[in-house]
Amino acid sequence: MSWSNMREIESINRELGEQYFQEKNILVTGGAGFLGSWICDALIAQGANVVCVDNLSSGLISNISHLLDADRFEFIQHDVSDLSRPLKIDQKLDLVIHMASRASPFEFEHYPIEILKANTIGLMASLDIARNHDARLLYTSTSEVYGNPTVVPTPESYNGNVNPIGPRGCYDEAKRCGEAYVMAYRNQYGLDVRIARIFNTYGPRIRWDCIYARAVPRFIAQAIRGEPITIFGDGTQTRSFTYVTDQIEGLLRLASIDEVKGAVVNIGNDRETMIIELAKIVLKITGSDSGIVYQPLPEDDPLRRCPDITKARELLGWAPKVALEDGLRRTVEWFRSCSGESV
Repeated sequence: MSWSNMREIESINRELGEQYFQEKNILVTGGAGFLGSWICDALIAQGANVVCVDNLSSGLISNISHLLDADRFEFIQHDVSDLSRPLKIDQKLDLVIHMASRASPFEFEHYPIEILKANTIGLMASLDIARNHDARLLYTSTSEVYGNPTVVPTPESYNGNVNPIGPRGCYDEAKRCGEAYVMAYRNQYGLDVRIARIFNTYGPRIRWDCIYARAVPRFIAQAIRGEPITIFGDGTQTRSFTYVTDQIEGLLRLASIDEVKGAVVNIGNDRETMIIELAKIVLKITGSDSGIVYQPLPEDDPLRRCPDITKARELLGWAPKVALEDGLRRTVEWFRSCSGESV
């Protein structure tokens, strides 16, 4: 791990305070992904024993390469959705964190079946593992369950405005079905579960290549290359961008607090940012003279996205701390420091 990332992990653990995860045995599916690898880092720093499972379809071994020789870390390359080869964990687990899923909108066209399976079949496998081990389960859901919301800021009580047969349906509806699975296991088996609805997260390790690139990494890569920044629509649509350390802290708080069993919590930044504003901040930070080009807005692309984080504040004592400009500077620095890779 680079010194800067170690510093970020230390900041997460300072915010978490008590070493809740020390000596806990934890399974993380999708643990080689962007957020999954940060979760693994934070848990190892907390003194946990971590089993990381990833089929490397979108996760990268480079995200966890610094952990492979750690005594308390085990990596298993496996597709948790493949029920013909069920995942078996020998040691007794205390916590299962299901994060396995492709998440970029540009992947929805190419991998809809895999996305649906990860959040239904794969999640059910994780739920069964948690049940067999009498372990707690945290499911990382998404703000996409709200679709194109008519209520903004959007509370957890909002039931969504989603097109189940549209191009985003494979992800939106998979996550909605996943949440139903989680609550079904709670209701039928009494499983200790929690659901995090994640809003747009960015930071070091986020993929910028090809179909994986979302707005922040795409804008940064284009700006650094001197290429025109591509905006879909007129740029007035909004998102709420959460820096990765804030996101990981929120997820681990939700996973660790005993009193929030069964809770569904938005974890995202409550600052609403227009996409054109994001592009201008990236241009300023990178010092790029790239222009901006506009393309048609994709079908069903939400026009606004901003969470109501009242529950996160009250139940978890959590709120985002890293300002967008600061987080983008850290992310740009990481992009430029990536050795052996071209942006």
